[in-house]
Amino acid sequence: MHPTLRYVVVAALSVACCPLAFAQSGWTVVWQDEFDGSALDPEHWEFMIGDGTAYGLPSGWGNNELQYYTDRPENARVQNGKLTITAREENYAGKRYTSARLRSRGLADFRYGRFEARIRVPRGQGLWPAFWMLPTDSPYGGWAAGGEIDIMETVNVPLESHGTIHHGGQWPNNRSNGNSFSNGLDLSLQYHTYAMEWEPDQLRWYVDGELFHSLSSGAWFSENAPDNDRAPFDVYFHMLLNVAVGGNWPGPPDDTTQFPQTMEIDWVRVSAREQSPFGGEPHPVPGLIQAEDFDEGGARAGLGRLRRRQQRRGLPQRHRRGPRGLQRGRVQHRVDPRG
Repeated sequence: MHPTLRYVVVAALSVACCPLAFAQSGWTVVWQDEFDGSALDPEHWEFMIGDGTAYGLPSGWGNNELQYYTDRPENARVQNGKLTITAREENYAGKRYTSARLRSRGLADFRYGRFEARIRVPRGQGLWPAFWMLPTDSPYGGWAAGGEIDIMETVNVPLESHGTIHHGGQWPNNRSNGNSFSNGLDLSLQYHTYAMEWEPDQLRWYVDGELFHSLSSGAWFSENAPDNDRAPFDVYFHMLLNVAVGGNWPGPPDDTTQFPQTMEIDWVRVSAREQSPFGGEPHPVPGLIQAEDFDEGGARAGLGRLRRRQQRRGLPQRHRRGPRGLQRGRVQHRVDPRG
């Protein structure tokens, strides 16, 4: 069992201060995987194995998918500066297809930020690649009351990229809200950058920097938190990358589908809001303020302390887990309590 580590930031503000001490500006990368090694980094990702039953789901991962996920290099490998996830047609563990599914749960959990990846998607009837997010320890219940954020999904011939949230009640009382991006071309022909910006009251989706969908917190809810306007998207989530074969949405492969099919991921990055000094006139505040609320969308404070801790351990900074965001003046660096 590993403890949960919390880094506390204390703001000591004397004679002059302003309630809005900072204004939001751009984004700064706080976590990244450039896949520049020779193997998947176990500090960033873990494999999910099987047909879903080991994780409490019906066989087929709740979507009637046809593949068996493995951790074999035939299905996922890091080489030449990229991660590849390959779907294959083969008899394995009672299934006709194999592929891979990775998640960052307990290794890289975030509350708010910009999430982006440069990806070349596969192509073919029955293929369903995705870059998405699920809650790590949701207090709001099972899917979809606990939420889901789909940053990128394509199906079959990938003429569109879909960005979607799932929320509301637990299945079958779930709700969804999404939109699609299309440039009129087959998205499998080249790499594209898929991004989602998540802030306390807004979600935004982009492809190659072009905004194609935006939602405010009035568009989502959780039946298990009727008095919380931000639920279920106000808790820590983790990232997933996978290529499913078949399922309710794309349908099964057919005679036109050519295997193997590969999703190529050049990099994955997570950024936090930068903070720029407030340009207005400060107002005097008497006394000493400690543990003041910080901007909920940011994650900059406490980086120095985290990096010093990494240095004391003798670990390279760029391969360690970054801060997760600010919540009531605390930077939380989470370690999976389940070991």
